[in-house]
Amino acid sequence: MVTNNREYQSLEIEEFPLELDTSAARNEPVFKESHFSPTKFYGNYQDCMEMYAPVEQVEEYFNAHALWFGRCAEPMKVHPLGENSYALVVGKFGAFGYDVEPKIGLELLAPADREYHIRTIPVPDYQAPGYEVDYKSSTRLIGDLDGVTRVEWDLDLVVELHFPRFIQRLPHSLIQSTGDRVLNQIVRQVSRRLTHKVQKDFHQSLNIGKN
Repeated sequence: MVTNNREYQSLEIEEFPLELDTSAARNEPVFKESHFSPTKFYGNYQDCMEMYAPVEQVEEYFNAHALWFGRCAEPMKVHPLGENSYALVVGKFGAFGYDVEPKIGLELLAPADREYHIRTIPVPDYQAPGYEVDYKSSTRLIGDLDGVTRVEWDLDLVVELHFPRFIQRLPHSLIQSTGDRVLNQIVRQVSRRLTHKVQKDFHQSLNIGKN
C-alpha cells in the first residue's frame, strides 16, 4: 500500500542512495556467468484520494488530462505522443554504481463507467537501454452523497533489468531485495507527488481551498 495521500512531503526525484543489507546473502552463491539472465521486479500498489466536488466535475477534469498532466507530473519530463498517450521520463535511480533513467510510453484507454486504464506502449524511435517496463493501472471515480468524489487506483508493475556482468556476479537475493526496494521507493515517491499536485490543481481550478 502506498503511503496515505494526506501526508504530503517535499521530495526529490533524482536518485536513491541505498543502504544495502547483505546479511541474508552472505552464504548465497554468486551468479555464474552461464546463468546470466534478465532480473524481473514486480509490484502491486493501491491508493486513493478525495476530490471535493461531484463526480461529474471530476470526470470532466480527468477527461481533459492534456490540459494538466504535463504540469502536474513535474519534475518528470512529459512529451505527448498522441491525443491520449505520453512519453514519460521518470528520473534517475540506481544502486551498486549502476544508474537507470527510465523512459516509458503510456496510453490512456477510453474510459468506461468512470474507470480509466493505462498501459505501456512503445516510444517511437527509442530503444530502452537495458530495461523493460510493463505498466498496467486502473483508476475509478466513486461519488457519494456529500459531494465528495473518491478516486481509487491500483497498479501492476513489472520491471525487467538487464544488469551488466559486474552486478550479476553479486548474490541474487541482494540484487532482488535492492531492486524491489528501489521500485517501491520510486512508486511511492511519484504517486505521493502526483497525487498532491493533481488534487491541488483540481481544487484550484474550482477555487476550492483544499491543498
